Amino acid sequence: MTPAELTDADIAELAEDMRGRGEPFAIATVIRTLGATAAKPGAKALVTADGTILQGWIGGGCVRGAIAQATRRAMSEGTPQLISLHPQDLLDEKGIAPGDDVEGVKFARNGCPSKGSMDIFVELILPLPQLIIYGEAPVAQSLARLAAQFQWSVVTGAVDREMAPVSAGETRMIVVATQGKNDLACLQAALNATADFTAFVGSRKKFAALSQKLIAAGVPAEAVAAVQAPAGLAIGAVTPDEIALSILAQLTEVRRRHQRTEGDHG
Repeated sequence: MTPAELTDADIAELAEDMRGRGEPFAIATVIRTLGATAAKPGAKALVTADGTILQGWIGGGCVRGAIAQATRRAMSEGTPQLISLHPQDLLDEKGIAPGDDVEGVKFARNGCPSKGSMDIFVELILPLPQLIIYGEAPVAQSLARLAAQFQWSVVTGAVDREMAPVSAGETRMIVVATQGKNDLACLQAALNATADFTAFVGSRKKFAALSQKLIAAGVPAEAVAAVQAPAGLAIGAVTPDEIALSILAQLTEVRRRHQRTEGDHG
């Protein structure tokens, strides 16, 4: 397939399929070129988490290595990447070595005979964060409805559901909203699953009593202590919908926390 035959629709179709399967990937886009380059601004490619180009075209083998490294770095750091490829003589002229990071731009050597330069932006496309909700109480039902509207992949399953390990780039949070029905069993299941954050809908007094039982059953004390109880931000919530809103606000804060940098405002 030649570059002229590739369209954004081809990439979009594959991207939608990978999103549906929950697979992380990246979109690499050429945003600027100088001199003779095979790919021109606007050229795109879909790249897997390990750096393999599945669809699209942004240049030959001399560019693919840099893209693969940038994609793996993006996946590891959880942030997009801007890379600038230049021939060695131009890097020498600038006093920059391949691999240097200058004001957020990662420089790389372009070993193509054409000796052109190009800037490429690597955008991460990560799976929707997964929210596992234990319980069928009104708060659980309200939270499931609300979270689905804010780009969460909601799982409402039985206590005996086996959870797969969290994959690279995936976020998973758990809320136990059993409210008196199978509290202990669901907390044990939640603590046995791998998650970035776990919360319990209930009073501190109630969770303290359950904590003793969990520890007596062999659950590590540090794991029990890490559970947020009561779940949600303190907004004076009373109704199930309000409590669900306070919980989702807290989940959102945790979800976005690692994305913030100095100077961000929200």
